Amino acid sequence: MAVRTIGRMVDYVKSNRKIRFVLASAVVLLLLGIVCAIFFGAWVRMFIDHELVLRPGSMTFEWWARPPVRPFVRVYVYNVTNADEFLNNGSKPILDELGPYVYSEEWEKVNITDNENGTLSFHYKRTYTFQPDMSKGMDDDVVVVPNIPMLSATSQSKHAARFLRLAMASIMDILKIKPFVAVSVGQLLWGYEDPLLKLAKDVVPKEQKLPYEEFGLFYGKNGTSPDIVTMFTGATAMTDYGIISRYNMRDKLQHWTTDECNSIAGSDGSIFPPHISKNDTLAVYDKDLCRLLPLKFLEEVESVGIQGFRFTPPEDVFSNDEHNRCFCPAGPPCAPNGLFNVSLCQYDSPIMLSFPHFYLADPSLREKVEGISPPVPEEHRLFIDVQPEMGIAMRARARIQINLAVSQVVDIKQVANFPDIVFPILWFEEGIDELPQQVTSLLRLATQVPPVARAALGWGLSALGILLILLAVTCLIRSSHRQSTLRLEGHVVAKPPPAKTPSKENGYELNSRR
Repeated sequence: MAVRTIGRMVDYVKSNRKIRFVLASAVVLLLLGIVCAIFFGAWVRMFIDHELVLRPGSMTFEWWARPPVRPFVRVYVYNVTNADEFLNNGSKPILDELGPYVYSEEWEKVNITDNENGTLSFHYKRTYTFQPDMSKGMDDDVVVVPNIPMLSATSQSKHAARFLRLAMASIMDILKIKPFVAVSVGQLLWGYEDPLLKLAKDVVPKEQKLPYEEFGLFYGKNGTSPDIVTMFTGATAMTDYGIISRYNMRDKLQHWTTDECNSIAGSDGSIFPPHISKNDTLAVYDKDLCRLLPLKFLEEVESVGIQGFRFTPPEDVFSNDEHNRCFCPAGPPCAPNGLFNVSLCQYDSPIMLSFPHFYLADPSLREKVEGISPPVPEEHRLFIDVQPEMGIAMRARARIQINLAVSQVVDIKQVANFPDIVFPILWFEEGIDELPQQVTSLLRLATQVPPVARAALGWGLSALGILLILLAVTCLIRSSHRQSTLRLEGHVVAKPPPAKTPSKENGYELNSRR
């Protein structure tokens, strides 16, 4: 029995060691689960940041340089149907909104240079192709619109010497230039030969000549842009990822009165710094807009199963208030509410930008013409849907209306009856409906798998650790009972045998008889 008890004690010691090992493993698993629950998100962010950096040869670099998307530009032209009555009788202009005229667009960055300071320099290359099947009309449709080169010249001459205005009237009379022109939609967008520009080319000194020979609202955009753009890659700091550092070797604009308004530190609208929150203000820079456009959170959205944040300009972005006074360097009067004066960066042409149908603008601007319906936010609002963790634009609508601010000039007979008016020319929307499948698959993988993995690792390891702890504790309790039993058995073995009592069987009675 003693040998058996010793064997049991040896088994108990071995079993106790196993229980302690299981207990230690359980604690380690529990700690790993807690660590995963706390730090897994940070690890995923570090991994995303590392993969997003624009390194030549990486997947993100290829998608950035040659985006696998097919944006479309939809153009709506305001055709003037009563030009003669407006000029001769002072009738309110009647506009007929034609379109959309749809162009597909191919984006590409070319002449890319990898700089040593964590930036890339490149040129934009955009190719536009008319899509008749998606359009309501052909781009050779003839429309009547204000003669922008002529009206720009007359408006600029308003404060010039009177003899100059009279001379300009004579020249326009000789060249038979009128305040309205009939051109095709394609010519209005991509360019047509204008007699005033042709004259300026011959007589204006070389250093004062305009950088184009034809006039078109989208002139020079179809092809490789001469502008050099420098953008942060995210290699030095992800907070600068996709942010423009320099434009044509300048780190700020020269038009406005403060450094804040002259800043160009914004995205081009395709990528933004990752890990965006609803409280962040995004910024987009476009040369034609001539400023940063701030974007505020509007609502949560979903695109092909991917959650995103919709950002849109605040309602006071083009307001005529103290906040925007830096965009009015000439001082009051400034542009009316809802309009943005870009004349300083459009060769002094009195171009005013707004949102389509004068959305967020003074209603009186729309009431001065006929044919423009009241704005609808869902149809006329500019917005960008961004996947917040990766900062990739999933869906976008860049909607802008181009207007001409015309000033009455009495000494020029061609426009003597042309009142002071903000004349809408056209509006367009540029954007994408959804990303291609290979990009959305990566976004789903990057956004949906980590939370599941975090829950599985955090809760799974923790649950396994707790289960092993309970199992080890149960085994320890059972071992404790077994140890008590072994001690009792050992105690019984160690007792001396009891003394024999006298009896007949052991011969006690026989001896007494003797």
